[in-house]
Amino acid sequence: MTTERLEEGTKAPTFTLPNQDGDKVKLTDFKGQKVIVYFFPAASTPGCTKEACDFNDNLNPLKAAGYTVIGISKDPIKKLKKFHTDQKLNFVLLSDESLEVHNLFGSYGAKVLYGRQYEGVLRSTFVIDEKGKITLPLYNVKATGHVAMLRKQLGI
Repeated sequence: MTTERLEEGTKAPTFTLPNQDGDKVKLTDFKGQKVIVYFFPAASTPGCTKEACDFNDNLNPLKAAGYTVIGISKDPIKKLKKFHTDQKLNFVLLSDESLEVHNLFGSYGAKVLYGRQYEGVLRSTFVIDEKGKITLPLYNVKATGHVAMLRKQLGI
C-alpha cells in the first residue's frame, strides 16, 4: 500500500497512540506547541539508535526553540520501553503496530534495498506548528546527520 505524501501547509493528521509506558498520547495534547514527529523503522537497530540518540543529544536547543520531539515506530510497547530505557531517551516514543498513523502521514510504502522492492517504514520527519499545520515534511531522510540537517533548516 502506497500512501499520499503530506505537503507543507496541510493540517497534520490527528492521532492517539500508546507511548513506551502504555499511556495514551494524542497529537492534540500538544496544541499551541511546535512538534517534531519522526517515524523510524525499528527500535534498537543501528540506524534508528543513531537517529534517536541524535534527537536526544539535540533536545535542549530544540526545546529552547519551542519544539517537542515525538518518535513513532511500528514496534510494540515493550520493545519501545526497552529502547527508551537502554538509550536513556528524554522524549516520548509511540507505538503504531497497526501502521494506521504511518499511513496517514505517508510514512509507509514501497522501498528498495539492494535492488529488491518491498513495503516498509519510510524514515520521515514532520515539523508541525502551533496551529497543527505541517511546516516541513521530510521523507526518506538518512538516520545519520538528519538532526543536524533539520536544525539547519529550522535555523536552530
